[in-house]
Amino acid sequence: MQNPRTDARPEYRERLAPSLRLLATVALAGPMVSLIFVPVGSTFALVIGCVVSAILVVAFIAMTPVIRVEGTTLRAGRAHIDSRHLGEPVALTGEEARHARGPGLPANGWHLIRGGIDGIVVVPNTDPDDPVAAWTISTRTPDRLAAAIRAARA
Repeated sequence: MQNPRTDARPEYRERLAPSLRLLATVALAGPMVSLIFVPVGSTFALVIGCVVSAILVVAFIAMTPVIRVEGTTLRAGRAHIDSRHLGEPVALTGEEARHARGPGLPANGWHLIRGGIDGIVVVPNTDPDDPVAAWTISTRTPDRLAAAIRAARA
């Protein structure tokens, strides 16, 4: 027997985790810290270096924002908005996404942009009481996020 679908289960979820290159760069802080403790003892310095590297990598992954569409709510990082206040989402990649992150970025919009992630979804905000004109969200799967927002609006 399959588990029934509940409303608590997210319809779309994506963690904007850092790239492996950035995680490797962060992990290099551990050996630098271990050099400080070499006069105390080489084994102690090695342990401290490994612990610092592990803590930094885990912290970088844990602190990354999560994009979720749950029921009728879009959550991007710490911000959230009900889908009834959202217009038609636009999924962008390539040159269009670069333009949307740069010269096309609205000054009065809400942005969750992460480097190294090509895709962008721009969602107009139709709430007349909200000063934010649009949400601009980085995503690795812009088509899926746009489809999840459309489904939440329906």
